[in-house]
Amino acid sequence: MSSDSMTTGTAETAPDHTVAGVDVGDAALAAMLRERLGDVETMLVDRLASGEDFLSEVALHLVTAGGKRFRPLMTLLTGHLGPQPDTDRLVKAAVVCEMIHLATLYHDDVMDEATMRRGVESANSRWDNSTAILAGDFLFAHASMLLADLGPAAVQLIAQTFAELVTGQMRETVGPGAYDAADGAAGGAADGAAGGTFDEAEHYLRVIWEKTGSLIAAAAQFGGEYSGADAEQIARLRRLGDAVGIAFQIADDIIDIASPSGDSGKTPGTDLREGVHTLPMIYALEADSPDSPRLRELLAQPLTDDAEVAEALDLLRASDGMRRARATLEKYVDDAMTELDALPAGPANEALRRLVRFTVDRVG
Repeated sequence: MSSDSMTTGTAETAPDHTVAGVDVGDAALAAMLRERLGDVETMLVDRLASGEDFLSEVALHLVTAGGKRFRPLMTLLTGHLGPQPDTDRLVKAAVVCEMIHLATLYHDDVMDEATMRRGVESANSRWDNSTAILAGDFLFAHASMLLADLGPAAVQLIAQTFAELVTGQMRETVGPGAYDAADGAAGGAADGAAGGTFDEAEHYLRVIWEKTGSLIAAAAQFGGEYSGADAEQIARLRRLGDAVGIAFQIADDIIDIASPSGDSGKTPGTDLREGVHTLPMIYALEADSPDSPRLRELLAQPLTDDAEVAEALDLLRASDGMRRARATLEKYVDDAMTELDALPAGPANEALRRLVRFTVDRVG
């Protein structure tokens, strides 16, 4: 047998530790997660395909486009930290989280006037704004029906989460300085200082917790609720979700600036073209350097010229803002690891650690 044949044979029989592109470190856990995510996908499609054809077609548009299914994965993984996981209820809770997430994407695309989502034409572009909004509402309705099966506590959790999602969208719309931190920052992993007005960085961290972290925190909490975890463990799982949600968004901010074109599967500078100030930009604008005046000039409005986008990316990559953003990312990663240190050890805990570290590794 040639050395090539031996290599091929080994590759074919090697255990598969990956789920959704992440090495979870344990083949048996990975196989179980892939099976359960398959159950999530089946329930998701079956539920949304059960309505009128003209509704189902639009509601399934983003489902069939793919996606990481990160929130269902969080529910399933955290569920395996509990002593008595209830597989059926965990799957149903995971589907609820994904439906809520998908519904917000339909609505976000209308607000942002987006033309693409997950590599396909956005629903508002393919059909119209009204159709996209109604498709999101249809997803919320199906999520509510599943929540009714899970009970009042689940309904309350998602109602609270939905309020946080809406608050985050509104907070982003009104911008920093339009509210008092003491009144507007109760709860969550990204609170600003008590009293006074949020600065732009505090505002941005609060927004990404409300818009991203809150639903991931709910997904992690569901894992504890439906696996028999005690109250302290459930609280830790929620804080874990808080930290992971913020870390993932900050990582995306960094990738949008730092990654060479094509490396991340995204076009660098998307946020610059949309006029969105992400955390590295906010930190860079706070700095006082020879490049600051030009950077402030470039970031004063959305950029449409490719040369200006390239110039802004070069200045941001060399700025102290990138260093500070990476340090903030590491802080939330450390927060997540602290919660995992106090949660039950085992393959699921190690898988969550790998998932958290993947957040940092993917920014390079």
